Amino acid sequence: MPNLILFLELAAIAIIFAGLPLLYLWRKPGYSFFQKLNWVLVFMTFDLIVFGAFTRLTDSGLGCPDWPGCYGTSNPFHALSDIQQAESVMPTGPVTVIKAWIEMIHRYLAMTVGALILVQVAIAFSKLKSFGKNPLLGSLGLLFLVCVQGAFGAWTVTLKLQPIIVSIHLMLALVLLACLTAYAQQSWESKSSAVRSIRVRPLSAQLLTLSFIVLFIQVFLGAWVSTNYAVLACPDFPTCLGSAWPQTNWSEGFTLWRQLGLNARGEFISPVALQTIHWAHRLFAMLVLVVLGTLGWSALQLATPVLSSLSRVAKLLLAVLLLQVLSGISNVVFQWPLFAALLHTAGSAALVFCLVRMSYWASWKPFIQKKIA
Repeated sequence: MPNLILFLELAAIAIIFAGLPLLYLWRKPGYSFFQKLNWVLVFMTFDLIVFGAFTRLTDSGLGCPDWPGCYGTSNPFHALSDIQQAESVMPTGPVTVIKAWIEMIHRYLAMTVGALILVQVAIAFSKLKSFGKNPLLGSLGLLFLVCVQGAFGAWTVTLKLQPIIVSIHLMLALVLLACLTAYAQQSWESKSSAVRSIRVRPLSAQLLTLSFIVLFIQVFLGAWVSTNYAVLACPDFPTCLGSAWPQTNWSEGFTLWRQLGLNARGEFISPVALQTIHWAHRLFAMLVLVVLGTLGWSALQLATPVLSSLSRVAKLLLAVLLLQVLSGISNVVFQWPLFAALLHTAGSAALVFCLVRMSYWASWKPFIQKKIA
């Protein structure tokens, strides 16, 4: 019975949080409600990723050491005595009042995204005859993905911030953002119309696919750096501890299944392993810079007045890529400031968004530009 009450309270909170953007969309004129909802989901998932990084960077991931509630309650107000007792024992430990609120707000935002996806499913089902089955199948896939993401969120807490679980949690969040963006940029309503627009697709799908691959590898390496707290393992730039190629231990650094701060043998992880984790992320960043820079530059060369949207996305991609370089260097030079770390995570999500948006103009067939005499 207490568990039922907890879930009902959390459901009520999710409904209230989801009701605010729904009310805003209902009153805002312009595009269809369904289309606006899809883009709001993209926006809120982006915010959720950044706030998730804030939760991790402020060491608030265990601010409420159980799941889905906080000491068996729906909010830190009701768990105040338990939180204060834990805080009195360890004032700088993982459980404090502020950290509990940060963790629960993160969970509330995640529940809000889930609730809005349920609304998306309901609308797609209600318009099955006019939209067809693809929007419904897509939204059901998104619902499944957000449920898997929620499971990894639970394991993040129950397995005490195990690095591979936290890293997968972040990766799944970016996959969810990518899928929501791809879903939102579909013109579901117009597909039921007899009018069909011809889309120009000048961008190389091969280059775009390569960009996706290297970006997601780099994001995982970055998540592995963050979840292992290896950002300051190399406290200088461009060298690491004054060396152009520091000492490495790849097997220890990239043993995936282990506890936070420990190696596979259950001993404290060595500084050399942390250097290896950091150095791998730094080295691979050069490949990402080359591949994504080439994609952005080629997209700018292909863009025409007709493809002004592609030009804008390409410029955004190049700007965010530069920002990633600067924020990554700042994390090292300025000893991992919170703002730079959050900016770096937001930049990763923005790069994913840009690549998905660019897929709208990508084709596997060579593009032949016709000139009109």
